[in-house]
Amino acid sequence: MNENRDRHSVRRIVLPSGRSIEVVRFEAEDPTRRGLHVCPVCDSELVQPVAWCEAADHRWELTLECPNCGWLEDGIYERGQIDRLEEKLDDGLAEMLADLKRLTQANMAEEIDRFTSALQADFILPEDF
Repeated sequence: MNENRDRHSVRRIVLPSGRSIEVVRFEAEDPTRRGLHVCPVCDSELVQPVAWCEAADHRWELTLECPNCGWLEDGIYERGQIDRLEEKLDDGLAEMLADLKRLTQANMAEEIDRFTSALQADFILPEDF
């Protein structure tokens, strides 16, 4: 019987203003089936391919690396495994872009607040432009 457990990760981003944003991500994981994106040494979910080439029978030869602990491994993997890894990499990219958008908006809001305060205090003059 496969027992699923809920896992979550929390990422805190500190803005230049000192404010912080917490990003919480929940996902269910099957502990009996480790994906290629999970490091067998430190359990980091940041494993990424650093080299690849097509092998025989629709398989791929990959060099996988964990940026967390430095684990490195070469192997030949089935297309299904590669597809799942690509999905995880795409999901990770989408998360990073969403985080970047939130960070950019938070920074812009902080800049607007400072600019508005400076205008109201008459700290900005026509010769500033």
